[in-house]
Amino acid sequence: MQSFPLPTLDRLNATIPPDLDSNKFATDWMAAFAKCVEAGDVAGTMALFNTDSHWRDMLALTWDFRTFHGAASIAKFLTDRLVSAKLAIRNFCIKEQALQPLMPDLAWIRIAFDFDVTHVGKASGIVRLVPQSNAGAPWKAHCMYTNLEELKGFPEEIGYLRNPVPDRGTWAQAREQALELANEDPVVVIIGAGHSGLDLAARLKCLNVRTLVVERNARIGDNWRNRYDALCLHDPVWYDHMPYMPFPSTWPIYTPAKKLANWLEHYAEALELDVWTSSTVTSARPNAAGSWDVAINRASKERVFKVKHVVFATGMGGGEAKFPSYPGMDTFKGEILHSTQHKRALDHAGKKVVVVGACTSAHDVAADYCTHGIDVTMFQRSSTYVMSTENGLTSLMRPNYWEGGPPVDSADRESASLPLLMAVELYQRLTGAIAQADKKLLDGLRKRGFRLNMGTMDTGSGLIPWERGWGILSRQLLVDGKIKLKNDSQIEEFTETGLKFENGSELAADVVVFATGLGNARDTVRKICGDAVADRCKRIWGLNAEGEVNGAWRDLGVPGLWYMMGNLALARFHSKHVALQIKAIEEGLFGGRYAAEE
Repeated sequence: MQSFPLPTLDRLNATIPPDLDSNKFATDWMAAFAKCVEAGDVAGTMALFNTDSHWRDMLALTWDFRTFHGAASIAKFLTDRLVSAKLAIRNFCIKEQALQPLMPDLAWIRIAFDFDVTHVGKASGIVRLVPQSNAGAPWKAHCMYTNLEELKGFPEEIGYLRNPVPDRGTWAQAREQALELANEDPVVVIIGAGHSGLDLAARLKCLNVRTLVVERNARIGDNWRNRYDALCLHDPVWYDHMPYMPFPSTWPIYTPAKKLANWLEHYAEALELDVWTSSTVTSARPNAAGSWDVAINRASKERVFKVKHVVFATGMGGGEAKFPSYPGMDTFKGEILHSTQHKRALDHAGKKVVVVGACTSAHDVAADYCTHGIDVTMFQRSSTYVMSTENGLTSLMRPNYWEGGPPVDSADRESASLPLLMAVELYQRLTGAIAQADKKLLDGLRKRGFRLNMGTMDTGSGLIPWERGWGILSRQLLVDGKIKLKNDSQIEEFTETGLKFENGSELAADVVVFATGLGNARDTVRKICGDAVADRCKRIWGLNAEGEVNGAWRDLGVPGLWYMMGNLALARFHSKHVALQIKAIEEGLFGGRYAAEE
């Protein structure tokens, strides 16, 4: 995976004068940029960018998620879109600007601005300017981010656009009728009423797109409610807000799973989302008319709808447990579980437990057993990146996702405005600083024999989520030896009484819990949509050559088919992108997708 250097002062051969007038540099640059872009002047625009600059766009100019690295790539993009596609860009307006000193050798002028894409809608942008070797020369752009915010003529029906008509006793009846969908087909069917599905349903409702969410569990939130009792979110509350309805200021910083489950149920009720529980989408197939035939089993009765869009919001890997296969599993006399099936430690009181895996879920489950006095051993298959909550989250999230920080929508844009591959070196620096602050913890883990790494490309948590999902957590119980550790050899086979390893050693076990992740997201698509559709689907998750996530939140390779996924923050942010694409398609505003070559 390619990465790009940071624009440090040494690399730029530049300095920042103490009397810098950042407002003048920002205003002059923005005026020149607006003039060139509005005129479709690619050469003039590129004169305002560094050679090794970057431009990330989310829907505003590409109807896709694209990142262009280097001046030549940006120039081709602008030629294709401003000149060939004749996009009309107008009405640039600076919202804020400031000099941001990030590190002793790294600083830039950050400009946040709004603009219009004629015939499409309103957009926002963030650009970062860096100094030049000639101290008096105008600063140039190193990193540009543009993001579609609103469709022309179709703003979200929130705030002063909300329904102004007082109810005269018809609300309950109207909600009941709406939920039954007796007289109309929904435009969108969302499979799964977890946070991703509800976020998107809320966004679509505010854009007046008829949507039905189908949930196989008996209650909204059961996907969290039915997990193990000790489950608690590891992200702080400021990072996890949902669209339109943030958590109250009294909410705990780290949310218990069952509390989140109840919140999801409350969220759907408060926002009047149409959700069918105890229901299953048994089949979804594209038809000759360009829509989808979706069959839903509800209360042992089948309803078939013709819908324009089908959205999978079924989580990483579709929520299906991923079991490695080992010889002898069928002869093992104990119990084999996946972490998704684990409920409570006391279910196995007095037994010997082995947890296979060494990432977040494995630590959670092992700690649950340990704190209840149950003999538990963690089997670590490969090295793990570890950081502490105290040092790691403070360094990575403050001040954007923190108490007293900016509005969460602004924080989301700020986070997205740094392309992942451009930020590799920044993550490497932060990871090194976190590791130094966590030295006592990490040394304690190494002393126990726990194998550590520094994450993909030494970026810690920077790239891990995009490659294979989260896998970081600190546990003092492991350092203290209260959770036993086994990692000197790989599993060879199960025996009747435990596990045998390739080096000949054995480990007795009554219960083996696999905390080994979830299945492939396309397998869920295959189960419902069939082989023909699944085979056309693009890869889901992981990064492409530009550093953008594959498949999720945009074109999946099959018209009308979408995949919503990610943690609460990603689902909150990208649910708007999915909703805008669906609404644009339905209203005839969607332009040609300027997609990356496969």
